[in-house]
Amino acid sequence: MARHPHLLLLNSGAVARYTSTQGGGGTQFNSPLRNRAQHGAQIIGAFQNAQAQREHFPQNIGNGFYQSPGLTLTFESDPQFPLAFESLDLPASKIQLLSVVKDEQDRTIATVHVPDEKIPVLLRKLEAYRDFNPEAPQGRDNRKLVESIANIKLATLRELWTDIPALYPAANTSITWEVWLRRSAAGEDAALARLTAGVPDFGYEIASNALTFVDRTVVLVRGTREQLSRGVDVLGVIAEVRKAKVTTDFFAALDPSDQHDWSDDLLQRLTAPPAGAPAVGLLDTGVNHGHPLLAPVMTNADVQTLKPAWGAHDSHQTGHGTQMAGLALYGDLAPVLADAGPIALTHGVQSLKLIQASDPHDEELYGTVTIEGVSRLEIDATRSRVYCLAITADARDRGRPSSWSAAIDNLAFGAINDTPRLILISAGNTELAQRGGYPTYNEVASVQDPAQAWNALTVGGYTEKALIDAQQNPGWTPLAVHGDLAPASTTSVTWPRSPKTPFKPDIVMEAGNMGRPPGNGAPDFLPELQMLTTNNRFTAGHRPFAAFHDTSAATALAARMATQLLARYPNFTPETLRGLMVHSARWSPAMLERATDGNGNIDSVRLLRTFGYGAPNSEVLFYSADNDLTLIAQETLQPFFKEDGDVKTRDIKFHALPWPRDVLLGLPLNTQVQMRITLSYFVEPSPGERGWDRKYGYASHGLRFKVMRATEDLAAFKLRINAYDREDGYDGDHAGETGTWDLGVEGPTNGSIHSNVWHGSAAELANRGHIAVHPNLGWWRTRTSEKRFEKAVRYSLIVSISTPDQNIDIYTSVANQIGVQVDIVL
Repeated sequence: MARHPHLLLLNSGAVARYTSTQGGGGTQFNSPLRNRAQHGAQIIGAFQNAQAQREHFPQNIGNGFYQSPGLTLTFESDPQFPLAFESLDLPASKIQLLSVVKDEQDRTIATVHVPDEKIPVLLRKLEAYRDFNPEAPQGRDNRKLVESIANIKLATLRELWTDIPALYPAANTSITWEVWLRRSAAGEDAALARLTAGVPDFGYEIASNALTFVDRTVVLVRGTREQLSRGVDVLGVIAEVRKAKVTTDFFAALDPSDQHDWSDDLLQRLTAPPAGAPAVGLLDTGVNHGHPLLAPVMTNADVQTLKPAWGAHDSHQTGHGTQMAGLALYGDLAPVLADAGPIALTHGVQSLKLIQASDPHDEELYGTVTIEGVSRLEIDATRSRVYCLAITADARDRGRPSSWSAAIDNLAFGAINDTPRLILISAGNTELAQRGGYPTYNEVASVQDPAQAWNALTVGGYTEKALIDAQQNPGWTPLAVHGDLAPASTTSVTWPRSPKTPFKPDIVMEAGNMGRPPGNGAPDFLPELQMLTTNNRFTAGHRPFAAFHDTSAATALAARMATQLLARYPNFTPETLRGLMVHSARWSPAMLERATDGNGNIDSVRLLRTFGYGAPNSEVLFYSADNDLTLIAQETLQPFFKEDGDVKTRDIKFHALPWPRDVLLGLPLNTQVQMRITLSYFVEPSPGERGWDRKYGYASHGLRFKVMRATEDLAAFKLRINAYDREDGYDGDHAGETGTWDLGVEGPTNGSIHSNVWHGSAAELANRGHIAVHPNLGWWRTRTSEKRFEKAVRYSLIVSISTPDQNIDIYTSVANQIGVQVDIVL
């Protein structure tokens, strides 16, 4: 079968104005029954009592950050009733909503900061409700807001806690806090300066440098809850507090595989990558690059460290970084060593030592450390990179953004040095002692922090290693069957089924398997169920190879694959590289069976939250074929703009695809074909805990794709999906959908990558030659004070069509239409 390069479409999208067809709408807002006069008086009394409880703050001290901190208040709803918290965020009045959480009693708790001079603004809202006269209405009565409020209190540190309630520390217990500070017009450093100024008076310790987001600054503070809450001036700058993360120790000891010392033989067959070739940027425990198989590829300049005192070498007890480097460069070494043919490398590896076991990052934010590590590697601007991170922390977030995951999203989006990046992260491992509970335990073992990052390519594990050496291990059986979930792989099955949490992992790669001994004993690692890689100890008396497994290994393999793709297509953007990794992924029969209920129905959410889109197929990833072609459009659009004082949606792009229409129509009647579509883009994060939806959503914007149906023309397609050009009297959608979509007509919309597969007849596909990309809501539109509404965003639209007969050539027809010479890749 002939191999061809994928086809890149240049300037394929025609832009038009866009208005959503969804309209405003929304669900009814329910409030408890209230007596206006009584409830108004009660809430005003609570508000005034909170003012009176505030400790006296000295005025006119002189330094700007010692000015009165204002009031930080908590607004509570009744149990099981919503709170109209959006009405408490008034940027024009500098009244700022800090956080929104649910407590154990199912009450919504909103924390709000009110500057002293703006206290009358809020009081007038409450009085307008109390004093409203329906017989002579004047102005707004604020009924929705006030009737949703059950109580107002002066906020304490406890009300600013947005982590799991049970983790709130006991009295006089010192912990490390993750403190989220407000950023205001006073300057992004003012809140941090106030927090720092309180150190000598209150006794806590600033334990890190700062991590900055669009409206928050995050810093670690070590101390007790009493120390952190003693000063009203300190509480006045805090938006929320959480417990700082502790890194998971997943670097388990590895049993070495039986091996032959063929290192010298492999070196004789090896061709190093060309100068300037792309590299895997490995953020790990360092690399011992003197290993015979790494030395031809990695120089001293390719190994760096976060702290000079650590050295750049791999001193970890298992050699985790060196093992990652071997897989990222060669893949599983066992088949490489067994093959007698030449090995031509297309990419390299660069290492940044991010952690040191003897000097853990107690005093650093992991997000800050990761940003610094990436920046160190990028001092060498001569090479492009794909970043690989297999260090994770505990998983209590359950999909909620953390400061670390948001830092990853900032890096990928390009907020750091205006450079978008592809970052691969391991999903994290199940606890070794719990793997006897496979696979049930895997569904409750959550994907770990920071792998919930929207823009990252999160890698889980599956396995094809299910053959056990019966002579060496008689009676043992594989824990996972061929093609199923790896015993180490965590999932997001228990995350809330909500658009707020992305589907993770995005893909799965080989992560090895475990064996169970006779008698249903505890599972253990067997050499034949693992991968082979470079050992950090390789001098005389030590084996140069080591066995490796789990989601770390899967992530190294995925990074290798993505960097090989970049080497083959150097003009592909990070959005396209990520998109193609997902686009080429396939579910195995075992994966589909795991997500199938007793009635034969596939639970697509469970499937995506366990396996993502499946395991990438390297043939599909790197090449098109005569009967299976991939088209790629790397485009930009501006989601929003300001018109007549309001921020509105702006661009929709219609992509006219060079369909092989004549070839498709010439196929036998009812010939079944398929079309796969993937839309990949990066979002700017806003990670503060402020409700997450509508105005306070995490993502700056969303994008969606729509496909022209076989039963409509282009004009009808445009009117169906875009309300901007509709005239009065538009009578709706009359084009019925034909064929079937794997994940439903609308497809998955969680996260920032969306992929779906359509199946139907060739004749129907011939009439589906247009795809539109349009914006969805995000905080760039709803938070106008941030002035992001004029920004454009990048995206990659990837479309593949395939026919069942390998002798049908659709590739040449499309290549001729766009003026591309038909090349065959050997």
